[in-house]
Amino acid sequence: MPTKVAIIGVGHTAFRATSPGLSYKELMFEAATRAYEDAGLDARSEIDSFLTCSEDLAEGTSIFDEYVPDQIGGAERPVYTVSGDTIQGLATAYMQIASGIVDVVSVEAHSKASNVVTPGELHAFALDPIFVRPLGFNAHAMAGLEASAYLATTSTTREQCAHVVAKNRRNALANPSAAHAAAIDPQDVLSSPPAFAPLTELEVSAPADGALVIVLASEERAKKLKRQPVWLRGIGWSTGSGITSGTDGSSADYARSAAEMAYRMAGIGDPRQGIDFAEVDDSYSYKEPQHLEALGLFGPGRAGAATADGATARDGDLPVNVSGGSLGVGQLFEASGGQKVAEVVAQLRGEAGPRQLKKAKTGLAQSWRGIPTATGAVVVLSRD
Repeated sequence: MPTKVAIIGVGHTAFRATSPGLSYKELMFEAATRAYEDAGLDARSEIDSFLTCSEDLAEGTSIFDEYVPDQIGGAERPVYTVSGDTIQGLATAYMQIASGIVDVVSVEAHSKASNVVTPGELHAFALDPIFVRPLGFNAHAMAGLEASAYLATTSTTREQCAHVVAKNRRNALANPSAAHAAAIDPQDVLSSPPAFAPLTELEVSAPADGALVIVLASEERAKKLKRQPVWLRGIGWSTGSGITSGTDGSSADYARSAAEMAYRMAGIGDPRQGIDFAEVDDSYSYKEPQHLEALGLFGPGRAGAATADGATARDGDLPVNVSGGSLGVGQLFEASGGQKVAEVVAQLRGEAGPRQLKKAKTGLAQSWRGIPTATGAVVVLSRD
């Protein structure tokens, strides 16, 4: 049996398009304070290890963990940088606890996207320096090429992708932490200005600022706390191939491999029977159905039609991105996956307010690190 590890505390700021009055350190402090209060722990005496999930390229500084300890309670304590998204950080925390080295771990992630003056140039710098970067186009164009490949391969339509955007932006209206909520319909999406063909502006998630902290603990420690733990049943991560690797990019093999690892650990044979709801990456409109199919929650080419038919709506058979997803909440760099984990935890605790689902016993959160990567992670959480 895998070592039992639980999420015992979650804290996050509101996510906003810009936060001119706050530094990233102040955002992190607010999130950490809320998480430790939620867990009922003293950071200085009861947390053994601290992780920050950040990418030096996006931060503009190297060895980012040097900028982290003070505001999350990790001064003169073990602090590590995970150059990956929050769910990858949770995997590292799980391994630290399962190894017996520590009992309680704090995982932090954040976005101060409004500080980035030239996001296009930063994004392009991550592209292959020999064959791709010299072409000089915006990195989002790679998503347009991948979207074209996915639509052509699966017969998913642009109208179905537009339903994804409308659903998620409307879902975000019930989420007070969302930065980009809007009452729009699919036609609004299709008629918005063109961005990266075939994607329109509304099909590309907009950046947001914010921070979050998630606290994990061993089974023995979790059961001693008054707070009802949320159990980490399975977790997986993978780097596959993408459109920059010479493939057509029509399928998300990284999501499939990560999900297989997580399902195996969780003892889930058929995810369509074992998962009640999901928060998946929707950085672009086509990514939600592509990821749902890679996760085995819908058959190949079926997720788009299912979305248009209402199957992934809040009251559908498999609610997806009830929080609003990245399209409604905002693109949060390495914190994007953490926002999805925070929503799953809120649903499992029955604390999601007006967006609370009636059936929420087992939930899935999935992340993708974005163009030009083919790296993602999956975590399965449950109340039991």
